[in-house]
Amino acid sequence: MYQTLFESVSAMMEMPEADKQLCYDYFEPVTFPKNHLLEVAGKIPQHQYFIVKGYLRNFYYNELGEEVTTDMNNGPRFFTSYTHFMNRTVSNEALECITECSLLRIKRDDVDILFERSIILKDYTILILQKFLEEDKTRLKELATLNAEQRYLKFLKEQSNIVHNVPLQYIASYLGMKPESLSRIRKKIIS
Repeated sequence: MYQTLFESVSAMMEMPEADKQLCYDYFEPVTFPKNHLLEVAGKIPQHQYFIVKGYLRNFYYNELGEEVTTDMNNGPRFFTSYTHFMNRTVSNEALECITECSLLRIKRDDVDILFERSIILKDYTILILQKFLEEDKTRLKELATLNAEQRYLKFLKEQSNIVHNVPLQYIASYLGMKPESLSRIRKKIIS
């Protein structure tokens, strides 16, 4: 499990052996079944997760009581409710395993220790957060400027493996549309 983490970090910067050892010391390997809630809304997130295998989503309930998916992973990566996790504040979001998931998780206090002792992991985390912020900014722009079909076609092109592994309702929610609308778009594309 750790090798996937090491490869992910090494894709952006060389990872010293000492930092790899810190990961062994502070990241706990865990596996959860499909539909398991890792973190619930109304609480302070307790862990940051590195997804080795499987699909997670981040979601909240809107004023109508509907689930709104705000994030899904496309392969191995870090995953949590970042702002609330880092600031130790109550989150309105929940994290759910869409499929069975193999994860490495770290407690919030251990992140601080890791940052103090690590050679590169704090810098790596800053780069990852910047990347996520840029992706969120792009996603918000696309929600405002692209129509539903354009959003789905772009999503299909860039994240096709999610389409094959994640229920349609979560994809529709993530793309800012109702499942019925996404079904119509998919039928139109197929025909």
